[in-house]
Formats: sequence, structure tokens, C-alpha cells
Amino acid sequence: MINRQLIIERLTLIDGYLKELRALASIDKNSFLSDKRNAAAAESFLRRTLEAIFDIGRHILAKTGNIDLSTEYKSIARGLGEYGYVSPELSDKLVQMAGYRNRMVHLYNLVTEEELYEIITSELTDIEEFISDIKNKVLEVK
Repeated sequence: MINRQLIIERLTLIDGYLKELRALASIDKNSFLSDKRNAAAAESFLRRTLEAIFDIGRHILAKTGNIDLSTEYKSIARGLGEYGYVSPELSDKLVQMAGYRNRMVHLYNLVTEEELYEIITSELTDIEEFISDIKNKVLEVK
């Protein structure tokens, strides 16, 4: 059985991280890049957001009998789309997010401040869509 409270708690975390990411995104690019703490904060909040997204996805898939899809981030992303928990388009984006999460964790030395700024200023709507899909399709909150 899906643990609604666990999902709500993770969505609340994501919402808080999004607020922090939006605040960082409101800084003009030169100011953002001039202080390395901005990129470090953006990376941390973005990584935590992605971890929470995939925690939710893993939980949903495992608790609905799809444990085989719940062990690897890209499989989680595909499974969420395959079973209709998110749109096919968002599922494709989640696959990309899974790859980026792995890059932040394992190839962190290749992540640039410029790309982090680009992500937080142009890609946060995908995270908002994830929240909406999970609320509507899993929690059935309209």
C-alpha cells in the first residue's frame, strides 16, 4: 500500500527546495556566478530535490508491485511514465534528471556554475509538473 504520508512529506521537502532554488534563480547571472556559494547552494537544493523525486517514484513503484523498476533512477523515471503516474513527456524529462543527478554525485567536478544557473532559471517547471502529477494521479488531490 502506498504510504501517502511519506509522499506528502517528500513533496513538502521538494516545495521547500524549490522556494530556495527560485530565490537563487532570481539573482542576476553575474551576481550568481561571482559567489561560489550560490552554485553550491543551487547544486545541493537541486540534488536533494532529485533525490526526493526518485524516493517518491521508488516508493510508488515498489508498493504497486513493480519492484523490478524501483531499483535504478532511470528505471524509476520510465516506470512512472509507463504506469501513468506522470506524462510520457515528463517521464522522458525524469530520465534526463536521473542522468543529471548521477552526474552531480559522481562527476561533480564537471558540473559548472553556468549550467546550474541555466537549470534553475529555465527547468524548474518540470519539477512543478512532477508535484502536480503526483498530487493528481497518486494522492488524488485536485
